Amino acid sequence: MGYFVGIDLGSTAIKTVFVKDGAFAWFKAVPTAPGQERLAQAVMEEGLAALGASEGDIEGIATTGYGKSLLAGANRIIDEVSANALGMHLLSGGRARTIINIGGQDIKIIQVGENGKLIDFRMNDKCAAGTGRFFEMAARILDTSIQDFAALAEKAPEAAVINSTCVVFAESEIVSLVAKGTSREAIVKGLHESIARRIAGMMEKTASGGIYLDGGSANNRGLVEAIEDELMDDVNVLDHPQFTVAFGAASALAQ
Repeated sequence: MGYFVGIDLGSTAIKTVFVKDGAFAWFKAVPTAPGQERLAQAVMEEGLAALGASEGDIEGIATTGYGKSLLAGANRIIDEVSANALGMHLLSGGRARTIINIGGQDIKIIQVGENGKLIDFRMNDKCAAGTGRFFEMAARILDTSIQDFAALAEKAPEAAVINSTCVVFAESEIVSLVAKGTSREAIVKGLHESIARRIAGMMEKTASGGIYLDGGSANNRGLVEAIEDELMDDVNVLDHPQFTVAFGAASALAQ
């Protein structure tokens, strides 16, 4: 059997995975930029080269994400919520019941059944507060890397108060805190707590164990801990959380 390819054309990154025998064979993410079809094709070619394979070894290609309709050679287009549900179900060994997906421009809360089928989901409003774009904005103002957020938050004796749920007003709050001399550590910790409150408000009473966080922000341990504290429950993060949706898209072809 050859490879099934899943491509998640997101708002901030294009994630490509090759799946074989139900497992990751190869994966890579590149920043989203104009010419997404060309970028996705180039990454696929890179994957084939890395695997020592040819186009004939590809059993099928599935696309998902905001740009899912942009790849002319796709065999199937899958909505990102269903792909996320299936991918997390398979990668968690069927344990996932609630998925918190933090994307580039939205936050989704997805309920998954025992069979990996989508039960329900909700999405944040049009404001990008708490999303990947939000983290990028904060990192720019604080002149630091998003990869350093967890370490910074860990050093903060207390969190700065950030109340805004709109990214524009939150940006103004951060700028004001910086001007007042508030430490980066306290601001980052405050950001994590603000996002955790936002997620808890979206979840209401829907979480019932088996909570998993995915998306690129899931690599931020400080954010994970803030969400756990707010929900008073464990939040699981699997390996390669940025590729769950692409994995689900590819896996849908194999079923």
